[in-house]
Amino acid sequence: MPWNSQGGGGPWGGGGNNGGGRNPWGQRPQGGGGGGGNTPPDFDEMIRKSQERLKRLFPGGGGYKGFVLIGIAIVGLWLLTGFYRVQPGEQGVTLLFGKWVGTTGPGLNYFLPAPIGEVIKPNVERTNQIEIGYRGTGNAGTGGARDVPEESLMLTGDQNIIDIDYVVQWRISDAGAYLFNVRDPENTIKLAAESAIREVIGKTNLEEALTVGRVRVEEQTRTLLQSIMDGYASGIFIAEVKMQKVDPPRDVIDAFNDVQRARQDRDRSQNEALAYRNDIIPRAKGEAERMVLEARAYKDQVVKNAQGEAERFTSVYNSYLTAKDVTTRRLYLETMQDVLKNSNKVILDQKGEGANGVVPYLPLPEIQKRTNAGGNN
Repeated sequence: MPWNSQGGGGPWGGGGNNGGGRNPWGQRPQGGGGGGGNTPPDFDEMIRKSQERLKRLFPGGGGYKGFVLIGIAIVGLWLLTGFYRVQPGEQGVTLLFGKWVGTTGPGLNYFLPAPIGEVIKPNVERTNQIEIGYRGTGNAGTGGARDVPEESLMLTGDQNIIDIDYVVQWRISDAGAYLFNVRDPENTIKLAAESAIREVIGKTNLEEALTVGRVRVEEQTRTLLQSIMDGYASGIFIAEVKMQKVDPPRDVIDAFNDVQRARQDRDRSQNEALAYRNDIIPRAKGEAERMVLEARAYKDQVVKNAQGEAERFTSVYNSYLTAKDVTTRRLYLETMQDVLKNSNKVILDQKGEGANGVVPYLPLPEIQKRTNAGGNN
């Protein structure tokens, strides 16, 4: 070696094996056989040398105290690394040797530092979204995404096939349960959502699912999916289930549209017929009621008139029995009045004929007309 060739001994300043030099621990080599033997180091001597060096570093003989101070400082710095801050919208999940032991809220907190403890801080306010039935932006019906028929096709309650694309929006409600109770949360939500919506659609008719029942299907699916997640203790909150596209299968959509148009025509014809019925029936009922009432009134009138005539005849007869001459004359006068009241009447006075130039003629109807006309004016 280079240090041997210069005669300076070993690398620690000794004289080498031939010069009686010291080994790295300050000892001279020992053993027989011309110095070729190896002697194990003296550990007590090594510890003593180390203590002497520490004493020189800490004057006054404070070697052990220095060890303690250094150890305390190191431990203190290590313990200080256990402080951590949880930001708003996060939860701190504390792990002790990899085991979940608690959950902390926002703010400054403390837990045992690594490698004993660990803190995971997932965001619990961010809303995540899972697309089911299609992949990409938009929905499969707009051409901006790829359709996934094995996820979107399902059977309705009236044995029809429907194609539904929908999204599930969810958040973390319990960070510890989310991280440790479910192995693959997103895939679990996706599979549970497919199961939930197929169960709800299986109890819903096709026409209802396409029109007025969409909101009900979304709410029932969300409720059922949330109950599944709670059963898994997943720490997941289902915010919303939103259907993006609800249509019949693409292969039969033209025929389905024809059927829908025929149904609309049928409904329109039915509505027109109902409107006509609602118009004609009440009018017919009203006309029938009017005729019945008129008939009843005519009946009452005829009966009352007959009763009155009978009573009048009885009264005249009783009067006739009492005074025949008076009654006969009154009847004659009444009869002549009824006969002559609407005829043209002319009075000729034979006694006054040719007397004093007076014409024995009196046109009573003409005089009456003139009197009436004069009175109106």
